[in-house]
Amino acid sequence: MISTKPWYLSRTIWASVITVLTGLAGLSGLPVEDLDHAALVETLLQAVSAVSGLIAVIGRLSAKHRIG
Repeated sequence: MISTKPWYLSRTIWASVITVLTGLAGLSGLPVEDLDHAALVETLLQAVSAVSGLIAVIGRLSAKHRIG
């Protein structure tokens, strides 16, 4: 593995976060048996991608210096 990517684009990280959150939700009494973990991870990954793209556009539009 030579190339790297930001942590928030890792499916493994998101799957782990979902696993921890559903475990905590189960401990607190919320019903989580019927959740589709794969679909939830995919939805969160898409949301993170959308937000990071929006931040990139806003950052570039508000930048004071040229890229170069």
